[in-house]
Amino acid sequence: MLACLPAFISVLFMFLLRIYQVQDCDYKKHLDGFSVVTVIIVVYLMFTIVLQNFVSLPYWARVFTFTILMVLLASPFGIAVKAHWEDTRMFSQALSIETTAPAIEYQELPSEEVQVQDTSDDTLPLEEEMNVLQAMCTVEFWMLFVTMIAGLGSGLSMINNMSQIGESLGYSTIQIGNMVSLWSMWNFLGRFGGGHVSDYIMHKRGWPRPLLLTVTLGVTILGHLIIASGFPGNFYLGPVLVGICYGTNWSLMPTVTSEIFGVKHMGTIFNAIAAASPLGSYILSVKVVGYIYDKEASEEDNSCFGIHCFRLSFLILAGVTFLAFLVSLALYFRTRRFYKLVVLRRLKHYAR
Repeated sequence: MLACLPAFISVLFMFLLRIYQVQDCDYKKHLDGFSVVTVIIVVYLMFTIVLQNFVSLPYWARVFTFTILMVLLASPFGIAVKAHWEDTRMFSQALSIETTAPAIEYQELPSEEVQVQDTSDDTLPLEEEMNVLQAMCTVEFWMLFVTMIAGLGSGLSMINNMSQIGESLGYSTIQIGNMVSLWSMWNFLGRFGGGHVSDYIMHKRGWPRPLLLTVTLGVTILGHLIIASGFPGNFYLGPVLVGICYGTNWSLMPTVTSEIFGVKHMGTIFNAIAAASPLGSYILSVKVVGYIYDKEASEEDNSCFGIHCFRLSFLILAGVTFLAFLVSLALYFRTRRFYKLVVLRRLKHYAR
């Protein structure tokens, strides 16, 4: 189901996509509406899961919370219907204006070849479009590859072993299941918030996105060290930091890739870089975390209980993430001038 259902949904709904003329309508408010609804759903689910850990909800309360959840999940359809209605109304108004307006003679616009070029200092810089082979010949490609294999690979290793980590620390099955669900929500908040934060520091402060990537990798190191420490409650704090930063990194990687290598072959280039994530997960999960766990586990039932089961593993993960932190920091200094001369000027041009 996990392998086939996402592809099936994409194929099933691809026929609903179409290109149509955009009317003069404020679509941003509708996109913001989708964003607000998703955040509300995540906060509601987090509140419900945490509440169920402290209070045993009766049957009517579970039905009530489920009903509210269904209403929240259906609310995006209302936003879409409202946007479609507004677009149809504005199209009708524009059509009526065109039919009643007097005929006006227009002069033919000059072709692109003879249009006057902007010669000011704010002229849009040429966007460099690389294919995957050209990108692989650059240092920036391999910097992103190492960052992905070390930084995101270590995050995936924690996800793959959350059940064993909770079991070794003495958490119940329900608590572990809730933590996995909450981790998914923190991952979403990281992806959602990371995009907004990176846009803010780019547009308002002029700071390159690799700077935020470096900061999140530094926080990920702290999360791994908290899990390795084994103090009471570490299973609640450590995965929160790792989950938020893991999601933020996934939201930053495609954008950084498109800004450095261009958008024409961005899909191919990004997927070539993203191949490092499962590779890093396999190396760190199987050859590091799994190997050390088997060494610490008892020979009778092949299970391990205590802080020592994952302490060394997460110290190694913290060290690997520190390597990704250094590479990302070097990428920031290497691309800082490029962002200032090319990316920021391009954003300034399109913002006019």
